[in-house]
Amino acid sequence: MTSDSSGSPGSPGSSDSSGSPGSPAPLAASGAGATSGPAGSSGSSGSPLPARPRLIATDLDGTLLRDDKSVSDRTIAALAAAEDAGIEVFFVTGRPARWMDVVSDHVHGHGLAICANGAAVVDLHAGGELVRVRPLPRPTALDAVTTLREAAPGAAFAVELTTGIHYEPEYPPFHKDPGATVAAAEKLLGGTDEDAAAPLVKLLAHHSTLTPDGFLALARAAMGDRVSITRSSPTALLEVSGPGVSKASTLALCCAERGISADEVVAFGDMPNDLEMLTWAGTSYAMGNAHPDVLATASGRTAENNEDGVAMVIEKILARL
Repeated sequence: MTSDSSGSPGSPGSSDSSGSPGSPAPLAASGAGATSGPAGSSGSSGSPLPARPRLIATDLDGTLLRDDKSVSDRTIAALAAAEDAGIEVFFVTGRPARWMDVVSDHVHGHGLAICANGAAVVDLHAGGELVRVRPLPRPTALDAVTTLREAAPGAAFAVELTTGIHYEPEYPPFHKDPGATVAAAEKLLGGTDEDAAAPLVKLLAHHSTLTPDGFLALARAAMGDRVSITRSSPTALLEVSGPGVSKASTLALCCAERGISADEVVAFGDMPNDLEMLTWAGTSYAMGNAHPDVLATASGRTAENNEDGVAMVIEKILARL
């Protein structure tokens, strides 16, 4: 397993959509409106397809997965056909590795997935074995807890380790974990025994009264570039990673290792934690159900997740080969 304690993706220079696989700069939630066209319309529009993409990067929840967390038969067939055509497929998600069973049967070839918003790369062919970790340093996480408690009184925290999640009593356990420890974040970040040595991949912060985008803007203003902060939940739940860690920067690392440029990547997403990835990729698609900032940022738009929007674009790509 490779561990990067600095949070830096290790590539020289900054990145844009021109093909450099460096670390993209974080994007702020701007509140921009959606691009033209009905968000729920069928089909895809807006983005010219690359002549021959070499990699497809797709988010899961709200993107590849339907709302019931299933993968449709049409999508399964499209993913397999892409791999058969020599196009690598990467699942790029905010989910921790332990929640990847929903797609583990549908990953082909390399078997790798990017989890925890870029903090971990796992081998799904090996049961979710960690291949790379880009952890959030615990002192930095403690700084974030202190700062966010002051900036947003009432915030409650959880810590996502490579070994599992633990949370404060006030934190809503969206997904109950029987192995979770319930205690103050400061104590959880101190850790004991196995947890003390386990890499911290995300700090989660929830607020019960602030709006999701309002909490995100407040947290980013308070923390600056000391951490990376994003969100993917419809509630005011923030996801805090190490500085420079994002879906985009880890995807750029994986692509650089394969000699794949950003121009050869097609990416799909629906929420603010996808923005950097959609900006970095040469071709990007917002789902019809996407957040307004995602609709405004992506170079194209496809149908909603429940209408197999990812599969629609993959089918068009394959039809042109």
